Amino acid sequence: MARIGRYWFICIAVVFHLIYIYSIFSIYFVSPIVHGMREHHVDAKEPPAQRLVLFVGDGLRADKAFQSFPDPSPADEASEDAKRPRPLAPFLRSRVLSHGTFGVSHTRVPTESRPGHVALIAGLYEDVSAVMTGWKLNPVNFDSVFNRSRHTWSWGSPDILPMFEQGAVPGRVDTEMYDAEFEDFSKDAFHLDTWVFDRVKKLFEEAKVNATLDAELRKDKNVFFLHLLGLDTTGHGYRPYSKQYLHNIKVVDQGVQEITELIDDYYGDGKTAFVFTADHGMSDWGSHGDGHPDNTRTPLVVWGSGVAPPVINSTGLAKGHEDGFSSDWGFDNIHRHDVSQADVASLMAYLVGLDFPTNSVGELPLPYLAADQKSKAEALLANAKEILEMYHVKEDMKKSTELYYKPFSGLGDETHSVEFRIAQIQALIDEDKADEAIQQSHELIHLGLQGLRYLQTYDWLFLRTLVTAGYVGWIVFAITTVIDLHVLHQESETLRTMSSMIVFSSILVGLYSVLIIQQSPLIYYAYAFFPVMFWEEIWARRSALMQGCKVLLRDVKSQADVVKLVLSVLGCIGLLEALVQSYFHREIFTICYLLAISWPAFYGKDFIEKNVLLVLTWATSCMAMSVFTLLPANKVEDLSLILIGGGLMFAVGLAFLFFEKSILADAEWSQDDLASPTVDDISRVVLGTQVGLILLAMIATHSSVGHIKARTGLPAGTQAVGWATLVGSLVVPSLHHLQPNRHYLHRLMVIFLMFAPSFIILTISYEGLFYLAFCLCLFSWMRLEHHVYTYTGPQDWKQSTVTRNTHTPKLASATDRVSSTKNSNYRALTLADARIAVFFLFFLQSAFFSTGNIASVSSFSLEAVSRLIPVFDPFSQGALLILKIMVPFAIMSANFGILNRRLGVAPSALFMVVMAIGDVMTLNFFYMVKDEGSWLDIGTTISHFFIASLLGLFVAGLELVSEVFIGGVELDGCRESQKQDGVAQNGTGKRGVANGRARQSNH
Repeated sequence: MARIGRYWFICIAVVFHLIYIYSIFSIYFVSPIVHGMREHHVDAKEPPAQRLVLFVGDGLRADKAFQSFPDPSPADEASEDAKRPRPLAPFLRSRVLSHGTFGVSHTRVPTESRPGHVALIAGLYEDVSAVMTGWKLNPVNFDSVFNRSRHTWSWGSPDILPMFEQGAVPGRVDTEMYDAEFEDFSKDAFHLDTWVFDRVKKLFEEAKVNATLDAELRKDKNVFFLHLLGLDTTGHGYRPYSKQYLHNIKVVDQGVQEITELIDDYYGDGKTAFVFTADHGMSDWGSHGDGHPDNTRTPLVVWGSGVAPPVINSTGLAKGHEDGFSSDWGFDNIHRHDVSQADVASLMAYLVGLDFPTNSVGELPLPYLAADQKSKAEALLANAKEILEMYHVKEDMKKSTELYYKPFSGLGDETHSVEFRIAQIQALIDEDKADEAIQQSHELIHLGLQGLRYLQTYDWLFLRTLVTAGYVGWIVFAITTVIDLHVLHQESETLRTMSSMIVFSSILVGLYSVLIIQQSPLIYYAYAFFPVMFWEEIWARRSALMQGCKVLLRDVKSQADVVKLVLSVLGCIGLLEALVQSYFHREIFTICYLLAISWPAFYGKDFIEKNVLLVLTWATSCMAMSVFTLLPANKVEDLSLILIGGGLMFAVGLAFLFFEKSILADAEWSQDDLASPTVDDISRVVLGTQVGLILLAMIATHSSVGHIKARTGLPAGTQAVGWATLVGSLVVPSLHHLQPNRHYLHRLMVIFLMFAPSFIILTISYEGLFYLAFCLCLFSWMRLEHHVYTYTGPQDWKQSTVTRNTHTPKLASATDRVSSTKNSNYRALTLADARIAVFFLFFLQSAFFSTGNIASVSSFSLEAVSRLIPVFDPFSQGALLILKIMVPFAIMSANFGILNRRLGVAPSALFMVVMAIGDVMTLNFFYMVKDEGSWLDIGTTISHFFIASLLGLFVAGLELVSEVFIGGVELDGCRESQKQDGVAQNGTGKRGVANGRARQSNH
């Protein structure tokens, strides 16, 4: 490979990280769906039930369904009766106490509506990649209970119903859905559920006068599905402890009671089975998605034909309540039978006498069945056969592609084969040894699931090795490239030989041959390509590594220098490890910020005295930033804090507008070097417009919050003003380009004001205060780093700058470092620059975690985006959330880009250092990923790896954003240098002169 430059490096970084981010899906989320299995069902003269009704309370937490609360919607709020706690779902409670069986259904991550419904209705845990490829429709052809039914009628949201209709036999599933506009976060959402209940009533009313429909409804193996989205929408808008959410529980319970009585009266045969559950729970801050127990624990109540009555314990605590979770439900004497969410599909298929869905991994929960032990044993054996059928198909597929297949030990020989075990269990059933047969069926199901997992993870070792080699190779490759470009300035020798090329090419051919034989996915070829490419390049440029180390360490001579270097390295490693731990404990940032206050003291009393105001600003901003990670990440809407933050932003903008000339005059430029009056007038008009948009954002937000809280709907005028303000704040700054003021302080203020309205409209609490403190901290750090650099003064580089300014063809110094810069207008990087990169990485993490926990997708509330998009639209609302998340990084890119120039290093040099060391954290998280244990642990570690992997993309993107934001900016001393050398303001001419000579100013 030829030597790469700045943009090629960024391209490689982006492509590599995008591909390797996907490795988490290749390893942990390979689709479990295969086809070609035979169907299995329970052989019985008559199924336990003729029909089944499935109620899914979308977003209903298990505890909220059964706990007691004061009446959230009393006729008289002042009455004592209204304040008395009572169950909000008395009908469901009556089913638990005297009619059926109940428990907690434990979901898996991601706790979202689509995967939750797939688990409930199809019995499989859909891989994340499938969730990402389709929200409403069915990207993969899985089997489901609906597809196995004679006919399914379904009512509810257009986000859920279509994927089961299109995934089933044509005409088998009927759907009736409300329009997406019904899902309005600015209005009460319980009408979504009453709409469903009304449509069900309408169907059965119509059947009384429609003989054809009546005949269809009276057939066996029919399924009715009621998707109740109101709870989820209300929870997002008001949180699950709100009166609105609790009132919605009352509405759902009343509706379930009415539909149950309606169906029982219509059929009159007592042969209907009812299942009530939820697809996922809801966090205290109104979101879901991660593995928090509030999101993974949902209620399950089953009653009706074929369902076991409650098991009542007359003394002591009943079975299932040992974890204490249900201690305040009033069910201590009722046995609680918990299940995995996929088990519900097997239960529904059994109750109606359907074939088990062929992709189901659910285990039939026997405590829910009203049957004798022999019938339970037969049913469980059929369940085991269905799961083992998948194992056989998957094993045959793996055998056909593997060079050497190693079978699963639990089912790998004749004495442990599937056929032998099934024959044993059937013999036990025939001998009326049902309990023993059930035990062995459970063991066989667990072995089958272990076998499926064995096949699912068969390629893990190979893939993990490739991914590890790729990330380590990238780190070393990036460091080598940085040294070659920005320390040695491409003066090292490339040691690429024919023999080395043959060796690495042979390795790649060997890997590809294995992948071809094993019919591996195309993405695996990319996983194999990058390690070979990186390590071949590292080997070819090994001389750059060795020579670069000599240059970087040339000043480390005495024992004190060695000790100082070791302590610095340990400090950087300690900070990186602290950043890793900060994903689990946000308070670490508080400690780091407080420690950072003392940083200027390391440069001595004289440095502090010369920069008193700057040091005080740095200390103040660090103290302010240290507060945010002590505040709760789970915020509630606080209009006062939003307006206080907006008011401070408005005040800062107004102050700069009035005192800009004096501020810039007191900076690096003299009054004569300020922008011309014409430019100043235009820039002041645009700045004034930006400041005015902040005030308009505050007014629009105040209005929208009031209307949404009052549940009166978001007025079109308020919504239009909000959108106009948001879009205008992002567009107006482009007017500065008409006649730009190029001072970097002016540019930074323009960028600050550009995003200020976003941090008013799209926030719910103290995020605006964070934005202000974060911008101040970044600005102080940027200026402080420059002052430190000029104070510590790398003399050899200064000498080289002077030499270049006098157009001397040879450098005066003969040192290695200066020699390495003889063909460059930028100084070489030093070890001290590693500290700057680590600081940047720290700020990058702080931008993520200071206002929440981005490692949890449920850290964000939809309350803010409802001010602009009140109707549920996951992609548009998600885009607005991402916009707000990205704002701090835009500010970072601008400050870091200016710092890059003020330090006289080449464009992207420091960004490249950050990209090189950032993946140390990625590797850390790669080895911390868990695939066993609680779903909270599994989901959290996968999220951490995913976020750490994205840092490389963030940094690469920030470098490009930096070029956009600070293009054309003039730094102190630039004009004089450009006049001397005839360099145009747009940077044409000799590359980097404007930046490299910034060092001449006595700053």
